[in-house]
Amino acid sequence: MTTTTTTTTLKNAIINRRSIRKVTKNAAITSERITEIIKTALHAPTSFNMQSGRLIVLMDGEHEKFWDIVKETLRARVPAENFDATVQRLQGFRDGVGTILYFENQATIQSMQVNAPSYKEQFPFWSQQGSAMLQYAVWMSLEADGIGASLQHYNPIIDEEVKRIWDIPQEWSLIAQMPFGEPNEQPGERTFLPFDEIVKFHQ
Repeated sequence: MTTTTTTTTLKNAIINRRSIRKVTKNAAITSERITEIIKTALHAPTSFNMQSGRLIVLMDGEHEKFWDIVKETLRARVPAENFDATVQRLQGFRDGVGTILYFENQATIQSMQVNAPSYKEQFPFWSQQGSAMLQYAVWMSLEADGIGASLQHYNPIIDEEVKRIWDIPQEWSLIAQMPFGEPNEQPGERTFLPFDEIVKFHQ
């Protein structure tokens, strides 16, 4: 499959965003293009503007190496009769262009706890909220640019190996992984709870 750069409205990006677990390579998805997408997403808010999120973007061979690590880590944990299905799932990620690793810098959180001790207990929670908003902002930006992605969580079993291979500071905590590339599947239909079960107006 090939694609050209596309743009869409924020409303369409929100509605159309889906977990695309099978992605493939596309030379048009360059590191420069991903850089611009992430620069936009970094405008996502953080509590006290603490900006504790850190991203590592693995492209091409480094991206493939990451998913090979995940596969070999899972080999020792997944029952043999289920491992082929696991490999097929991982291959859908590995076939893509790259993977974004999301971290939270614990040193930043600890600094905020010292500077604003009244909120000390809340900063770890706010850190997670900030990470979620950053992940969503990147995902929306990828969707708006016609790039498929999904959010994966193979941490913490891969954390130490990832930090060792890519020389990542120990104070960075791995939160999630987002493989991306040319969409190579059509996701199924989503179902939603009734609006009035979720949202209540009081006027």
